[in-house]
Amino acid sequence: MLAMALGLARLAHAADTPTPAAPTEQPIPAIQMADIPLRADTDLRYAEGVLQRAATADPAAAFTPTLDAIAKSADEKLYEFQPAQLRNLPIMRLESLERHWLFDARRLAHWHADMRQATAWYASDAAELLRRRTAWQAIKDAPGAVGLPPALADRVNAVVAQLTAAGEALSGPLSRQVELEQRASAIEEQIRAGERSVAEAINYVDARLLRVDSPPLWALGQAAGSGEDTLTLLRTGLDIEVRFAREYGAADSGNQRALHALQVLLLPLLLWLAHKSRHAIRAGVMSETAAGVLGRPISTWLLLSMLGVLALEPDAPLMVQQVALVLAAIPVLRLLPPSSRRQLDQWPHAITGLFLAERLGFLFLANTLFYRLSTVALAALALTAILWLLARGRRQEHPVASARLVRALRAVAWAAVVLLCVSLVANLFGNVSLSEMLTSGVIGSGYFGLVLYAGVTVIITLLQLLLARQGISRFRLAREHAPPLVQLLIRLLTAAAVVGWAVYAMDRFRVLRSTYAFAAQVLSYTLAFGQISISLGNILVFVISVVIAFWAARTIRLILRDEVMTRMSLPRGVGNSIASLTYYLVLLLGLAVALSAAGFQTSQLTIVFGALGVGIGFGLQNVVNNFVSGLILMFERPIQPGDVVDIGGTSGQVRDIGMRATRIKTFEGADVIVPNGTLLSDKLTNWTMLDRSRRIEISIGLAYGTEPRQVIELLDGLARQTAGIVTEPAPAVLFMGFGPGTLDFSVRAWTYDFDRWIDIRSDLLTRMYDALREAGIEIPFPQRDLHLRSISEEASHALAASQPSRPAPPEPG
Repeated sequence: MLAMALGLARLAHAADTPTPAAPTEQPIPAIQMADIPLRADTDLRYAEGVLQRAATADPAAAFTPTLDAIAKSADEKLYEFQPAQLRNLPIMRLESLERHWLFDARRLAHWHADMRQATAWYASDAAELLRRRTAWQAIKDAPGAVGLPPALADRVNAVVAQLTAAGEALSGPLSRQVELEQRASAIEEQIRAGERSVAEAINYVDARLLRVDSPPLWALGQAAGSGEDTLTLLRTGLDIEVRFAREYGAADSGNQRALHALQVLLLPLLLWLAHKSRHAIRAGVMSETAAGVLGRPISTWLLLSMLGVLALEPDAPLMVQQVALVLAAIPVLRLLPPSSRRQLDQWPHAITGLFLAERLGFLFLANTLFYRLSTVALAALALTAILWLLARGRRQEHPVASARLVRALRAVAWAAVVLLCVSLVANLFGNVSLSEMLTSGVIGSGYFGLVLYAGVTVIITLLQLLLARQGISRFRLAREHAPPLVQLLIRLLTAAAVVGWAVYAMDRFRVLRSTYAFAAQVLSYTLAFGQISISLGNILVFVISVVIAFWAARTIRLILRDEVMTRMSLPRGVGNSIASLTYYLVLLLGLAVALSAAGFQTSQLTIVFGALGVGIGFGLQNVVNNFVSGLILMFERPIQPGDVVDIGGTSGQVRDIGMRATRIKTFEGADVIVPNGTLLSDKLTNWTMLDRSRRIEISIGLAYGTEPRQVIELLDGLARQTAGIVTEPAPAVLFMGFGPGTLDFSVRAWTYDFDRWIDIRSDLLTRMYDALREAGIEIPFPQRDLHLRSISEEASHALAASQPSRPAPPEPG
């Protein structure tokens, strides 16, 4: 019985547990006679524990209702929609049915994981019971078992009996577990069959887009006899869609919980912002866009909630997403910026009305003629509205700033006109699939673009308002980096909206699947270099992962450096070192994640690192030296950003310290990149390592005859009265000596304002000059005596001519 239980346990996990190519049986240790009493007590306690666990409620019974629900959902779809019927369903109904099958597949996968986790101890206990019983049975079957003392023999028999009873107690739960696993396997096969049928139907619908699939409109007549079947099929599909929505809501996935939390928190936040901004809105000091967003908090909340449904629940039933788009219609029209509303004129109202009219098309599915006529009427209405708006726009004058937008909008409108004309012609001649696709694609993509534009505008406006509030602006990160942060968020949101709109439009125009298949084929192309093989998809994943890692590392460093470390009492330079080391640590982790995501194996990385080691040994010694020097600078902290240093004839302020080099901005404005190895090996002067003080020294020469004590007293008082000069250490005026033509003095003073020491020195020099001039103390010009030993005749005549004429001396007597 125990062997049967173990066999059942192995069957229960055979589908998911890979079998080793060459399994190795673990040898069963023999039980020595001296160990029988102790081992018997241990194994009896283990068997008793197994019996107690087996006697409790079977955990597999709790999983039966969930499996029944999955089986019921699969049976209903297989029964109601035969493969031939699937080809007659609208494409959106097929896509929703495909999502339903995927939802059932995910539910079954979660059921498998939960079932294995809850019943994993069955198989482990069965295996352990078999192993222990085999060891005890080996004692009974041993040639010397007859000579065992009766007490030990009875003990052995008792242990074997207890282990056997525990195995029999496990056989029942294991049997039920195997039955559930087998049933789940059958349901999984049904789900796969359903997915294949829907995929084939979608491919069939896509393939007939360029084929006539119905009679011409003038030869159609009344489609009597088929309306009742179509209506029944419509009702059945609607019932299944409603059940799908209920099951999806009851699943309560992580994305659903996040969406509900967002909706719950967003409404109070919007109401609070509207209340705080009511006076600014009434006074008109707020922009029109911000006033419109905060003045309509319910519409803003509804629009953002519906966008959350589309973004956080991409696998939700299509009915849920279509309802979300319909509910967003009025908020979109109310929340468009006034400037955009003036530029777009009546376009938003026309696009919204056409989208709502298209949603009512399902009412005519019961009658083929009425449905064809409704699609013709919708396409004609859309064509008429677009032509009217184009003609209306030509009569209006637009600002020069919006001329580009107007031209782009007109180009898109004329493309829509061409597609709608093709749709009308295709419907008239019987290509209903192409007509539906073009009309639905033009209207749906236009409306979805309008929803995204309004949503992005609302989100950007709210971000700007939140960052401008006093509670947020007190953070240094918000004060100094708010404008570039907002610009970055605007670019990211715009890019995400463009990508989302492109995917939606491609799906509505039935090119998304083919594009996805082509891209998957291209990205799966593999490049092989010896033992290293990598695909284009791996390269793309690696690049994206590295970009995300760089962005995350820079963001974390910025937050640590500007917000976290500045609020902590840390020794000099520790905050910058922690922020920089965290930056590189995040980069390394991101690089490791990128390599793993790109599919690199450990053996491949070993080859890469080996080649890197050879490169380091031959050509990257300086790089490694600078890298290690960067680590030393991080830990020893002889300099930090903001220090004023002199190194190798370069003077300036340290801007940032990297792992390879340090950037110094000179006082002339140049950026000098100094390798970290140079900072450690050369003589480095740090003017602001311990404090921001600086000594100012001015040498001056005065004329001979000046009273030194008077000069010292005058200049000392002057230095003490100069702004920026500190009294401790006190200024000093020294008589330095007798120069060739001057009495030399030196003025020495200290200032704690290092950044302004040049201005303070200039002020002190100006005051010294004024004071000496007022005191009548002369600052002599440099003088030189020139003695001529010989001179040419021409120079002698020139000197004589330059001398002023003197009167001739009087003649004697």
